[in-house]
Amino acid sequence: MSFAESRPSLPETLLAALPLQLPPEQRAALEAAYATPARAYHNIGHVAEVLRHYLDVAAGPGWRQPREVVLAVLYHDAIYEAGRRDNEARSAVLAREHIARWWAEAGIDADRVAELIDLTARHGAIAHDQVDEQTRLFLDGDMAILGAEPAVFDAYDRGIASEYRGHVPGPLFRLNRRRFLKGLLKRERIFLSDYYHARYDVAARNNLRRAITTKR
Repeated sequence: MSFAESRPSLPETLLAALPLQLPPEQRAALEAAYATPARAYHNIGHVAEVLRHYLDVAAGPGWRQPREVVLAVLYHDAIYEAGRRDNEARSAVLAREHIARWWAEAGIDADRVAELIDLTARHGAIAHDQVDEQTRLFLDGDMAILGAEPAVFDAYDRGIASEYRGHVPGPLFRLNRRRFLKGLLKRERIFLSDYYHARYDVAARNNLRRAITTKR
């Protein structure tokens, strides 16, 4: 079996529900990006989960620019190397390149796609009134894992630690990770949108408290 055949891929049922259908070449390039380097959390499985949240919002509050948002979801972690500060910027560049290659005549607002991707670098630092509701919904979908079932949240937490292992000294990672989680917990609102706040705030706070008090 070749690497391409064994590489994790996006579920067909999810892809069929999206407002645009990826050309096979684009899909292959996207899935290859998420497979390099090997990732414990920021992989194609994470993208699939955020796509599920995207579809939930589509069936609820709705999206004003559904194609742009779904492309931002697909590409927001396409380039990811633990410890680097330019992952989001590089992912936005890749998204622009792929839009120009495969969607040049489709009227896609590439600037909006790149803007959404760039904003994911500021999770935990964006105030409710700094972005519009559509942006809040997009950003919250990426952070919905905080309100997942405890076992799912714990797997996410272990995955992040695994990705940083070998890139950042363990004590420094644990210090910075705890600081980030405590910062989220101290926020008046963990989730920016009313939609996610109502659904996940309580569970997210329970998960964060447990993560902060658990010895690592």
